[in-house]
Amino acid sequence: MQLGIGSHTFTWAVGVANNPPPRPLTVEDLLDRAVELGVSVVQYCDNLPLDRLSTEARCRLARAAREAGIKIEVGTRGIEAEHLRRYLAIAQQFASPILRLVIDTAQHHLDPDEIVARLRALLPEFEAAGVVLAIENHDRFRAATLAAILERVDSSHIGICLDTVNSFGALEGPDVVLDALGPWVVNLHVKEFVVRRASHNMGFVVEGLPAGQGMLDLPWLLGRLRQLGRDPNAILEQWTPPELDLAATIAKEAAWAVESIAYLRRLIPLAA
Repeated sequence: MQLGIGSHTFTWAVGVANNPPPRPLTVEDLLDRAVELGVSVVQYCDNLPLDRLSTEARCRLARAAREAGIKIEVGTRGIEAEHLRRYLAIAQQFASPILRLVIDTAQHHLDPDEIVARLRALLPEFEAAGVVLAIENHDRFRAATLAAILERVDSSHIGICLDTVNSFGALEGPDVVLDALGPWVVNLHVKEFVVRRASHNMGFVVEGLPAGQGMLDLPWLLGRLRQLGRDPNAILEQWTPPELDLAATIAKEAAWAVESIAYLRRLIPLAA
């Protein structure tokens, strides 16, 4: 297991819809942050899409990562065949062992049967390329449904990118998700959270905190993954609540990343 950051570690700095920063974080900036934080992996996801770079720019990024000793993981969203083939080629270009995938897009919410059919048709290409498709648990599907999809696709090159918070959208916490999906985990999104009463007591608020300061029992989660024989890279992601202005929010996000990596490094030491 190696510790990393991703484009969703610094979501506000990259840019949130209708609230863009004056100077958005770039792919090169994210690589520099990884060097500064002393982590080994950078995961570029759909908020900083690599297919929008030119071939030459991707080559420069891959070369810079190699020179810095940083491994790159590639992520995207959507399971249209040509889109996934394009990202499979990008994953190969960066020697990414996985392609992290969020199934749904704003335009497409496919049912499990159609998802299985599309993935079955494409998985032989992933198998030939040696890239594992890492499906992220993301809001809509319960963990048991995702497990059933993976069982039906039945490939050694499909697995789960386990996010510690996303499945609250399907009314499931980390323990339920890990019980159902643990054997398939090939990537881990470490996202700290707290669930608290709203100020008026009518409802709950779920939001982020620096790693180790909330309700996520990460020592238990890492121990359980080890028991299951899983050794995924752990990517820090953050749900940073906004401040009154964007500059303060981005500063808080950066400070939280430093705090979080310091905590995570105690649990995930540098590889020998």
